[in-house]
Amino acid sequence: MTQQDLQIKTNDGTAKAGLFRPSVASPAKAGVILYMDAFGPRPALHGMAERLANEGYAVLVPDLFYRNAPYGPFDAKTAFVQETTKAALMALVSGTTQAMTISDGAAFLDALAGEGVTGPIGTVGYCMGGARALNAAVAYPDRIKAAASFHGGNLASDAADSPHRKAASIKARLYVGMAGVDRSFPPEQSARLAEALRVAEVDHTIENYAGMAHGWCVPDHSVFDATGAERHWKRLTTFFAETLI
Repeated sequence: MTQQDLQIKTNDGTAKAGLFRPSVASPAKAGVILYMDAFGPRPALHGMAERLANEGYAVLVPDLFYRNAPYGPFDAKTAFVQETTKAALMALVSGTTQAMTISDGAAFLDALAGEGVTGPIGTVGYCMGGARALNAAVAYPDRIKAAASFHGGNLASDAADSPHRKAASIKARLYVGMAGVDRSFPPEQSARLAEALRVAEVDHTIENYAGMAHGWCVPDHSVFDATGAERHWKRLTTFFAETLI
């Protein structure tokens, strides 16, 4: 596995990103954009990207908060507990709109192509990255073949930029893994998303991880669950293996 640091030019500036690849002897079979959670790029997410790279993918981990850099770093276990860091995080999340990340997606895809990753592309997002991974499939249907969300919030909300509203534009196959109890993605949103995807004839799976809390997949999160995380890895790697071919 190899890692390199990229500087990606976007319409709004320059986004830092890490690119993780299989060994030189084993070229990547496809590309993946990993959309971060609210705590930003850090060793925990890079470790997850490395695991995907070892499955044979070129994995891009862009900093979605680059417009506000420098910021943090944040401790995923305590950042939402302490009022000062909670306020800073909420400002970053609310100040980085879905429209901004959708626009950035073109630059992310072009960065992968510029690094020789010309095969099919998948996306995966965690927490705030979940909806962004799905919205990338909405915005770039001819380039993204698979999109996954784990404990993603507001996937079928009342907001105008909720991914379910443009389900008809999606050509990718989708996988949504939701926490058993998650205020950011309650049962009524799950039902709304399922209906929208079915009506749009999108190939999809929505799976409930009973007993898991929002954030269970990410190893430095306060609610990380090792057994649940391994289940997520099995689902994700199978999903990409079946789709990014």
